[in-house]
Amino acid sequence: MGIGGSIFLIALGAIFAFAVEADLGWLDLSVVGWVLMLAGVAALLVTLYFWNSRRRTVVTTAPARTDRVVTDRVVPVQDDRVVEEYREVRRPGRTV
Repeated sequence: MGIGGSIFLIALGAIFAFAVEADLGWLDLSVVGWVLMLAGVAALLVTLYFWNSRRRTVVTTAPARTDRVVTDRVVPVQDDRVVEEYREVRRPGRTV
């Protein structure tokens, strides 16, 4: 959903829970507001969790018009061997 959608749900829920005084009979708008706020907070926490667990990349420019991608020092282990990863990403354009 994203951060924007989560904040929108929280704000809409707060409006329904605290600012609206309408009586619909079969629907209590304050309960609807609290449910929307709870859903917004849950969506915000899930979004922040997934954003935090993504792999971070840093792009630096090398002299030969290539970009070196350096990631976090996440080192997977396979059968007691250390596996390191190195990638170079070349920008489209003039080839040498």
